[in-house]
Amino acid sequence: MEISAPTWAALVQFSAAGLVGGFCMLHWVWWRGRLRRAGAAWTLVWSAALALLFLTNGFLAVLPAGEVLPFVRAQLLAAAVVLALPATRAYSAGPPVRAYVLAATGLYLLRAGLWLGTDLVVRHDGTAPTRGPVDALTFLIPVMIVGVYVVVAVGKARLTAMGVALLAVSSLSTLALVTSFLVADAALRELLTSSWAIPLCIGLEALALHRLRRSQWEADRQNGMRDAVARIANAAWFLKDPEALLLRAREEARQLLDNPQIEGSLRNLPRGRFVTELFPLEGRPLDPRERAFLMDLAQLVSAHAERTELADRLGRAAFTDSLTSLPNRHALDQQLAGALDQAEVERTRVAVFYCDLDHFKQANDHHGHAWGDALLVQVADHLRSQVPAGSSVARLGGDEFVAVISRAPSDDALRELGHRLRNGFTGPGPSSNAPRLTVGIAAWEPGEPLDAEALLRHADTAMLEAKRTRVGVLLFDRPLRRRVQSETRLRRALDVGIADREFVTHFQPIVDARTLEVVELEALARWSHRGTMLQPAEWLPLAEESGLIIPIGEALMASARAGYDKFQLPVAVNVAARQVSEPDFLDQVQRAWGDSEWVRLTIEVTESALLADDAAATIKLQALRERGVRIALDDFGTGYSSLSRLATLPVDILKIDQSFVRQIGTPRGLAVLRAILGLAEAHGLEVVAEGVEKATQLTALVDLGVSRVQGNLLGRAAPGLPVRGPRPRRHGALGAR
Repeated sequence: MEISAPTWAALVQFSAAGLVGGFCMLHWVWWRGRLRRAGAAWTLVWSAALALLFLTNGFLAVLPAGEVLPFVRAQLLAAAVVLALPATRAYSAGPPVRAYVLAATGLYLLRAGLWLGTDLVVRHDGTAPTRGPVDALTFLIPVMIVGVYVVVAVGKARLTAMGVALLAVSSLSTLALVTSFLVADAALRELLTSSWAIPLCIGLEALALHRLRRSQWEADRQNGMRDAVARIANAAWFLKDPEALLLRAREEARQLLDNPQIEGSLRNLPRGRFVTELFPLEGRPLDPRERAFLMDLAQLVSAHAERTELADRLGRAAFTDSLTSLPNRHALDQQLAGALDQAEVERTRVAVFYCDLDHFKQANDHHGHAWGDALLVQVADHLRSQVPAGSSVARLGGDEFVAVISRAPSDDALRELGHRLRNGFTGPGPSSNAPRLTVGIAAWEPGEPLDAEALLRHADTAMLEAKRTRVGVLLFDRPLRRRVQSETRLRRALDVGIADREFVTHFQPIVDARTLEVVELEALARWSHRGTMLQPAEWLPLAEESGLIIPIGEALMASARAGYDKFQLPVAVNVAARQVSEPDFLDQVQRAWGDSEWVRLTIEVTESALLADDAAATIKLQALRERGVRIALDDFGTGYSSLSRLATLPVDILKIDQSFVRQIGTPRGLAVLRAILGLAEAHGLEVVAEGVEKATQLTALVDLGVSRVQGNLLGRAAPGLPVRGPRPRRHGALGAR
């Protein structure tokens, strides 16, 4: 079957319409992929207009011409011409297009009005419409406007190969369209009118394919950039060297951007900041995405460098003393443990020197903290310069320093080094009277347990003993070790004794010196340990030093109250200086004694308890006196004996120490007792003499006018006490309070 020419023309037009319509989908995908950029949008609209134009041409080829289809084709032609303006601007970044669009659109609207209302554009004679006298003019003037804009826009833009090709096919289509209005042959004119847009459509669809492929390439590269940034971010957690991370980031950039000329630099700024740069030495300029990619990589490297620097700084701060730059306690623990492990393998000794400045706090308060800081720095420098090579020096805090000596020499050599450390330090200057160093030394021998804490503790003990005995340098030797072990066992036994209630209370009578009547009891703590009664001299110093005297004293106070309830006699209780210094001392007394019978309680304190914390102790004891408690100054004359302050102290009773009672038979001892009695009378204080062991001592005390005495002659301390003679009446001296 033979197909006519109009049918072939219709098939071509319909095929072109379908093809261009299909390519509109490519333009839509490109528009979506390009995040709705203007170029993709106008290309989509322009292609849609051309597809409708091809479709209309196809209908014109197979249907009667009539009036409607030519008019629709004319308007689609006008739309295709006008849409060329915004599309050209989107691709070329040309000048503003509004004026050109308004001019071209206005002329085409005028042409449409003339088409419908006059015979100037198309003659309406009842048959197929033919061209009027102004048909070509009204169509070609807007085309010229578009051409002027294209020339202006393209002239200012750098065209790529794709841009040149699109400009060529657009020019060819425009030439065909213009020619269709100028030729006289009707058949040729119809052919050009129907086919002029084919080159333009081919160019547009080639552009769409090119843009789609480029969009896909850019999407893949964008994904690659994100993956590269993620790889560098992950590597930053494992690489410790910022320079290594910079090299890896540079290789990622070179590979992804296909540019081997990319280099990187890492510079250190003040205050722990870093700046990283990744840049091409030569080649094509970078687009914004590539620059942003390099900046992201550079920021990751800078952040890693700053994080590494901060971690190093924090690590140094965690293990370094900020003032002296010496290792601190944490670093010392590691160094000492490492030295002991090494010594165990090598079968060598390790020595620890524990150094402390004598009276540093007083000197620091006197000269100022700046002077004290400078002194500590000088101590650090002095120790560093004196210890052997391979040793370490650390500052524990305050004025305490420790030196760890690996492969330690003999004890004599250690003592010699200790004296060099002590005597070689002179302080800031010859006239500064700087505190001297006291040095304690402890050594670990192969075969001993690996206990770094014990070794350090032994050196500290040797230092404290050297400070107590004022020898300056002391080695933790066997005698000192035995004493420490004995104190340790005693301390543990004290803990167990308190928990098991091994401490009991004995009462010693205080009697009237003339009638020998028991007028008061003194409560004394005794420790019954494993069936043996231990005297206070054996455990009291350690109890006071360790603070265990506080629970012992509170239990003694409670037992004293029980003794008062049992014997109905006033009770005196010894209170240690450590107890008085406790902030809740008053609460402790009230819990143990109760809320009543305060006038039947006497608290005995030593002079050291009052003078060690003068203001606080005075306030607490005065508060007890206001409740009716009597305060006795125990062992008077053996302590500070601040006679000028006696009148200001909250004291009711002076207890004469037994050392003066023993010397009562000598002129010197008698003179001292008379002085004490005169002092007590001047201040209105009662007197109790302790330690009366002989009848001659009792007689002499009675002759001196002492009213109350106590001692083994008059009754030893015991859990129970026989009471001889009538008890004192409540309206007497004790009841008067």
